[in-house]
Amino acid sequence: MTPLLSISDLRVHFPVRAGVLLRHTSAVKAVDGVSLDIAPGETLGLVGESGCGKSTLGKAVVRLLKPTSGTIRFDGMDISQASQRSLRPLRRDFQMIFQDPAESLDPRMSVRSIIEEPYIIHGIGSSTERMQRVNALLDRVGLPLSSADRYSFEFSGGQRQRIGIARALALNPKLIVCDEPVSALDVSIQSQILNLLVELQKDFGLSYLFIAHDLSVVKHISDRVAVMYLGKIVELASAETIYRDPRHAYTKALLSAIPSPDPKNRREKILLEGDVPSPIDPPAGSAFGHRMNHPRYEESIGLDLSLKEISPDHHVAADPCCLVEEDWKRLQSGPANIANRPS
Repeated sequence: MTPLLSISDLRVHFPVRAGVLLRHTSAVKAVDGVSLDIAPGETLGLVGESGCGKSTLGKAVVRLLKPTSGTIRFDGMDISQASQRSLRPLRRDFQMIFQDPAESLDPRMSVRSIIEEPYIIHGIGSSTERMQRVNALLDRVGLPLSSADRYSFEFSGGQRQRIGIARALALNPKLIVCDEPVSALDVSIQSQILNLLVELQKDFGLSYLFIAHDLSVVKHISDRVAVMYLGKIVELASAETIYRDPRHAYTKALLSAIPSPDPKNRREKILLEGDVPSPIDPPAGSAFGHRMNHPRYEESIGLDLSLKEISPDHHVAADPCCLVEEDWKRLQSGPANIANRPS
């Protein structure tokens, strides 16, 4: 199947300037060589700790940020270096739902104006047709029609996020980047928003890049899960495989932090030691091995730590610091298959 979104060796670096003349002295390597595909109708969950580059990657995908290098192909078209003018008609096909609905919705605009704005920008429909579309979207996301004449600050967090979802749906996009859309909401509201996103995906055939720092949130919505650490993908597999058979030490640590509702089924928590390395000066070898002061860190310097297929459709970074010995030997003896595309 031809992917809807194809990211290849994507890098997003932010310059660090210092001195009186503000010279470029170094760079924050927020995203550092990421390759991912998303198929039509698929949900790819992207997880990792805060600061690992997830949101930067999501913003680069919809070109709110310009990549430093690498390619982003959307629906067969390379948009990685496209101008804003050439991107404008394409923006109908990819949209974003932001983490904090209170910050992403203009408090000076009515709900009707917020949802209607994409139609006005793209010159779609008459005022009557736009009003009908706004009413239909409000109904679809579970808000009363009376909401249209109110302002975003008059609503609860969950209701504000429904407004943000309605705005993202307005132009019938093919892909929506969901940047931690439920992390600011109460747990009971989170499930309602997740269920709504699943329903909308079925109804409209949407693809999602679903960004979260909590693996338990992406478990029920994702088809595949990519685990990100310090700007790189360290493990990629189906959601079922990630939860049942994680291979990378960082993935295992994230999973161990998920609370279990069954007191008899207590999993041993893996405490992460050390500090996350600086993205300005990342380690020469294994970033996670450096953090954990792993005895094999020196061995990892100079190695190819990119993704390799350890089992069918299960890819993991070939990192001696983060794999059990059996897995490390298997990757060394097998073919250096770094293809991380869905079949």
